[in-house]
Amino acid sequence: MAGKGKDKDFSQGGHEVLSVKGKIARWIISSILILYSFITIFVVGITLMDSLKTKGDLVSNFVGLPKALSLSSYASVLFDTDILLYLKNSVILTVCGTAGCILLSSMAAYGIARYNFKGKTLLSSYFMVGMMVPIQVTILPLFLILRNMGLLNHLAGLILVYISGISMSCLIFQKFFRTIPVALEKSARLDGCSDLRVFFHIILPICKPVMFTMALITSIGQWNDFYMPMVILGNKNVTTLTLASYRYIGQFMRYMSESMAAVMITLVPIIVVYFLFSSQIVEGLTGGAVKG
Repeated sequence: MAGKGKDKDFSQGGHEVLSVKGKIARWIISSILILYSFITIFVVGITLMDSLKTKGDLVSNFVGLPKALSLSSYASVLFDTDILLYLKNSVILTVCGTAGCILLSSMAAYGIARYNFKGKTLLSSYFMVGMMVPIQVTILPLFLILRNMGLLNHLAGLILVYISGISMSCLIFQKFFRTIPVALEKSARLDGCSDLRVFFHIILPICKPVMFTMALITSIGQWNDFYMPMVILGNKNVTTLTLASYRYIGQFMRYMSESMAAVMITLVPIIVVYFLFSSQIVEGLTGGAVKG
């Protein structure tokens, strides 16, 4: 009876019923998100249009539609620079960093969720604290560690940094692992499976939605990262797309159309990935939240 009464407070006839304060809060949040979306779409649209303008058209008509479509800025960026090398560097960093981060965080989360050991609560809290500490606070000791290891100006150094950023994914994996029945693992162990085989052959296939979601979120953040590559990667041979775009923008008055083209080349891969898999991102996050 209590459950039915509670349901009546929130839904009637299949329609959601909110209090006045709830409706106002939802309206404010929705308005802010809609405004933010329009601003983002407007900025991306202006960037795309400006990248298709000639230099003269861009100077006289920065916001309007291009008078004539021109791909000269894209040709200049693609063929007169090392943009393909920068693209390769970004792909290597994102793929290796994401794969390592997901593997390490899932294994750590499984150990915390399934095994009892001394300091388990402290370790779980440590990962939560990692989400609260900005990377800028730790950049000096991180820089010194990589320098002592000889990994400054090497992709491997930044890959290790990306792999170590497991706090958020570890907490989400923990939440999901606790929803998986322990009986599955017990029956596998009775059949002679080791802990590693249980994890890789039973647990990981079950948590594919959450793993896929966290991989997408992690890869988007690493692809768009500017601060860490700027600090750790100084050599031209290990420059990323974000750093290359920044260098164009630093000379914006000289390379106006090229700056816009470089920004669009950097944005297109991540925009395509997001629109292709945005439903999986929402499904994975909400699925884990509801089950937890």
